[in-house]
Amino acid sequence: MGTIPCREPPNEAAPNSTLRSANKYDSMRILSLIIVLQSFGLNFAIAQKFGYIDSDFILNKMPEYAKAQNEIDQLSSSWQKEIEEMQKKVEGLYSSFQAEQVLLTEAMKQERLDDIKKKETELKDYQKKVFGFGGLFFLKKQELIKPLQDKVFDATGKIAKANRLAIIFDKAGELVMIYTDPRHDYTDFVLEELGLGDPNDKAK
Repeated sequence: MGTIPCREPPNEAAPNSTLRSANKYDSMRILSLIIVLQSFGLNFAIAQKFGYIDSDFILNKMPEYAKAQNEIDQLSSSWQKEIEEMQKKVEGLYSSFQAEQVLLTEAMKQERLDDIKKKETELKDYQKKVFGFGGLFFLKKQELIKPLQDKVFDATGKIAKANRLAIIFDKAGELVMIYTDPRHDYTDFVLEELGLGDPNDKAK
């Protein structure tokens, strides 16, 4: 009876590329800023008082952010370990099949191959369920990080109103800031609003 060509085991599981972008922080409503600039023109933006903050710096100053990030990292590691275990089982099935196929009937071979294919599909589906867009990883980040982002948004809005700022840019967002004058940096003001300011270096 003929032998079936050996198949390469599937590639190692890896989180979907969306989790690299999942870390990005809504870009402090950059879309709204773009709409404002397009609607009223650059001259309007120049004529207004503006400032900027560093949202990443602010988040990293929040104890609850470190706690949330730690929980997310632990869950991610646990899910990744499960995926790696599933990967090893699939590879084990391939190895066994390749070693034993000369002893199997055609029907037995097909049954084994069908089982391997089923396990491969389960692995891919689980990867997508966990690390795909809208998956468990994404949802957990939304659950733990978004409330903290909202706190920063709210505090930033209060600082903008108190200082009569028409626009606040986010230095940590997607908008590239080639040069920033420290006089326009309102990061410390937001930290103060959140109760995270340095008592020895209060924002003036």
